[in-house]
Amino acid sequence: MIIREASLNDLDGVWEIFEQVIKTGDTYAFEPGSTKEDLPKLWFAPTMRVFVAEEDNKILGTYFIKPNQVGLGAHVANCGYMVHPDTRGRGLGKQLCEHSLLIAKESGYKGMQFNFVVSTNTTAVKLWQKLGFRIIGTIPKGFNHRQLGYVDAYIMFQEIG
Repeated sequence: MIIREASLNDLDGVWEIFEQVIKTGDTYAFEPGSTKEDLPKLWFAPTMRVFVAEEDNKILGTYFIKPNQVGLGAHVANCGYMVHPDTRGRGLGKQLCEHSLLIAKESGYKGMQFNFVVSTNTTAVKLWQKLGFRIIGTIPKGFNHRQLGYVDAYIMFQEIG
């Protein structure tokens, strides 16, 4: 498996993952009915660098990295990660996050912040904590989970040395 920077040629492969992840309405704030036409502005926006994990010419996962804020807050990175449901349990999320931390350091970021980690996504919360992120804030009932209703969302952060 390789992790490489994505291009718009990867749109179909990323869409296959994106569509399956958001339609459940349990981990991302993206509207579950978002269309493929929305993807360039949601996952390939001009401020984002996008990467894909690829094996045998198939995209298995993706992430974006961007400044968390503009101007005087641009030294803190923000990322979002998605893996194809068929590849869960293979450690791909961990590999994508580790790769993004290296890219962040190479790019001069001083920290990485996840603005909206759904509290019921315990697999992600535990993984981010294992990789050195800590919960620095809670948004009470910040996410409208499709099955559970309103649940908390976490803000997680890690300094980059």
